[in-house]
Amino acid sequence: MRLGLALPHYDTSLGGAPASWDGVKRVARLAEASGYDSVWVSDHLFLDWGKYGGSSEPQGALECWTTMAGLAAATDRVRIGSMATCNDFRNPGLLAKMAATLDLLSDGRIDIGLGAGWHEPEYVAAGIEFSSPGERIRRLGESVEIVARLLEGEELDFDGDHYKMKGAVCRPGPQQEPRPPIWIGGKGDLLLRTAAEVADGWNFSWIGSIETYRDRARAADGACIKAGRNPSDLRRSVGCYVLAGKDDGDAQRRFERLRERTPAGVLGGVEGRPAVSWEEFREGHIAGSVSEVVDRLGELVDLGVEEVIAGLGTLPFQIADEEDIELVGTEVAPALNGGRA
Repeated sequence: MRLGLALPHYDTSLGGAPASWDGVKRVARLAEASGYDSVWVSDHLFLDWGKYGGSSEPQGALECWTTMAGLAAATDRVRIGSMATCNDFRNPGLLAKMAATLDLLSDGRIDIGLGAGWHEPEYVAAGIEFSSPGERIRRLGESVEIVARLLEGEELDFDGDHYKMKGAVCRPGPQQEPRPPIWIGGKGDLLLRTAAEVADGWNFSWIGSIETYRDRARAADGACIKAGRNPSDLRRSVGCYVLAGKDDGDAQRRFERLRERTPAGVLGGVEGRPAVSWEEFREGHIAGSVSEVVDRLGELVDLGVEEVIAGLGTLPFQIADEEDIELVGTEVAPALNGGRA
């Protein structure tokens, strides 16, 4: 199993500090030096922590694809991916061109993650129509088909329900052959059917319980069979909140530090809600000693997961302290690569 790192590119994501390129670059280089296989960024114009129990105040964010371009120059070995590009922000012909160019700039290290979009406030703020989930997912399916065919070198005529193209091309093409892998992120049944029909892989983020993932993995298998595809041909990755310590006491110390650096309300402790305890935190996260974390992630190997993208906090793309990056990279990653994987 490979191990990726979700990079802290939102306000408050890196130890509570504002979003900065210097912080993202430093963390990505540390991840590469520590043994991670990949680094990932998400795609929002802004985000807020309201759905997680925190403030609904918009959090600033670095833009996904320009950040990935910077990462291509700042790193040498790790793969670089989007988890996930919001399909409605870019025309698929433009996205294919961006992906091909970035694959060349990175010496063939790009993974393309695509999603249907979900954060309505940023759509409204940008004047982008926020259509029904079904329509957004069907539009995503057409977009993935277009991007894949253009990256494979086709001169494309496309007449779909959502996109129409005549003589579209993407030259020069990408370095990877036949093209960079395309992942679709999401959980619902229509999303899984779309992934089975048009994508190379499926990403589930963020995992709470492994049993929940197991159920969705069965649904993905069924979607593949219905699409006439061998389920083993659909690659699988999972985004997990991970907190590891050298032992249980060290893990608890790191949890207390995380709680101090997490925006108010996310881990309770406000408006009459009690603070989340260490025991409660462990129930919804992959948390504990290094050996415990490795064992829990090993369960995902048995479910066909080839890569875990670790979020070292309790919010998307949060890292409480850079110390956590090094421990997971130097001790968890080798155990996964050389142990059960």
